[in-house]
Amino acid sequence: MTVIKGRWSLDDRLERMLREVPFEVPPGTAAVTVRLRFDRSLGVLDLGCGSPRGFRGWSGGARDEYTITTDWATPGYLAGEPEAGTWQVWLRLHRVPAQGLDYTLEIDTASTAPERPVVVEPPVGERPPRRDIPEIDGMRWLAGDFHAHTLHSDGALTIPELAELAKAQGLDFLTVTDHNTVSHHPELARTRRGIALLPGQEVTTDRGHANVFGDVGWVDFRRPADSWVAHARDHGGLISINHPLGGDCAWLQPLTERPRIAEVWHSGWWDRRWGAPLAWAAAWRDDVIAIGASDFHRHGDDGLPGAPTTWVLAEDTGQVFDAVAAGRTAISAGPGRPLLVRLGDELLALDAEGLVLVRPDGDRQVIRGERVLVPAGAGSHRLETYENEVMAICA
Repeated sequence: MTVIKGRWSLDDRLERMLREVPFEVPPGTAAVTVRLRFDRSLGVLDLGCGSPRGFRGWSGGARDEYTITTDWATPGYLAGEPEAGTWQVWLRLHRVPAQGLDYTLEIDTASTAPERPVVVEPPVGERPPRRDIPEIDGMRWLAGDFHAHTLHSDGALTIPELAELAKAQGLDFLTVTDHNTVSHHPELARTRRGIALLPGQEVTTDRGHANVFGDVGWVDFRRPADSWVAHARDHGGLISINHPLGGDCAWLQPLTERPRIAEVWHSGWWDRRWGAPLAWAAAWRDDVIAIGASDFHRHGDDGLPGAPTTWVLAEDTGQVFDAVAAGRTAISAGPGRPLLVRLGDELLALDAEGLVLVRPDGDRQVIRGERVLVPAGAGSHRLETYENEVMAICA
């Protein structure tokens, strides 16, 4: 075992937040295990791994130990042969007090790999009936969520458990966006649970979070945010700005090019009479494509998957990202909550009796009935209560 001890100062953090602590992996190694020790009552160190071939995983502050073998790895990390050479423990100095923070690293390079941990699969459940929404030119409105986490970062559920939970809420698709890793992507493709699981990555920094959608490879969170935008574009993916007004993770990153897609409705929008998210979106750019997301981590912490729900008009779940790029989106508070969607030149207000339709020019109309068609104009429309609480948004 190799033991490395050190101390980080606040000056260290301000000079360079992401640090790499090198260690050697000898030929014939079958498993690499790293353990991080520090006083969590004093600060936070985030944990990750790099090898001679590049990124090998990230768990942030969710774990203080990981193992990488040829056949399996701790969630958040990439399985594969532990090649000989110089590896790095990645440490992000997330919170370091003025008095400094001591840490210890214990590193094992074993010639025999430990057995793969046993994972119990949840039973397959049923999906609730879909809502009665007409098709348009061979496309239909699909219910989904663009932001959720699993054990591959700081979530509490396995991918099958999350899939079952999302399906039980009535969703057709779920994008799994674990923090700063893509270790979950292969498992998404293997999971068959009656819901489409789409690949994503939440690129996470102290100055803002962004989701990159699509199977586009690992996005390097250590680089400037402009590089995230370029990576998504160059690899055929999409990027959205996440919870831009979200407390200690509000968007503060400088950008040359502002992405069009934004997570305008997040589960942290506790009081939807507060119009700041809509005002931010209008100020961000005049053609924002609004999406919503639960940012689900575990029961009791965030909204359940689908709270809120983003609806996309697509031929099938394989075209979800194309539909978002085209701006064919709508958002509701949940899969069964009041809904406003476009049907060609009309808007369908569903289960919206007594709500107020707000048009782009500010004109307002009370909805009378549970299933009402009204003319649609250009721009974003929304449904509100008489107290101006946002209930649904339609691009």
